[in-house]
Amino acid sequence: MEKLSERTIQERLDKLEGWEYVDGAIETTYQFGNFREAFSAMTLLSFECEIQGHHPDWTNVYNRLTIRLNTHDVGGVTEKDFTLAHSIEELVQEAGRPV
Repeated sequence: MEKLSERTIQERLDKLEGWEYVDGAIETTYQFGNFREAFSAMTLLSFECEIQGHHPDWTNVYNRLTIRLNTHDVGGVTEKDFTLAHSIEELVQEAGRPV
């Protein structure tokens, strides 16, 4: 897996609403109606992460879920991160977009 250039990362982020490049990773934050909704989303997303063999750095504080993706093996963002980010977006939209 090859580390993407910052220019390529920025170009790909144009296709991911709400995601940004911060400190060597792509990240986003979702806000849900309550803790149960946020934790349910994490549970749903965890199955896709496991299927892809790619596990995000994420935090959940009450109704907020912050997700950071980078490929630790190469020390940066790769195609693998964007593949998972797009999957996350699809799953979150199918489940009902957070507030």
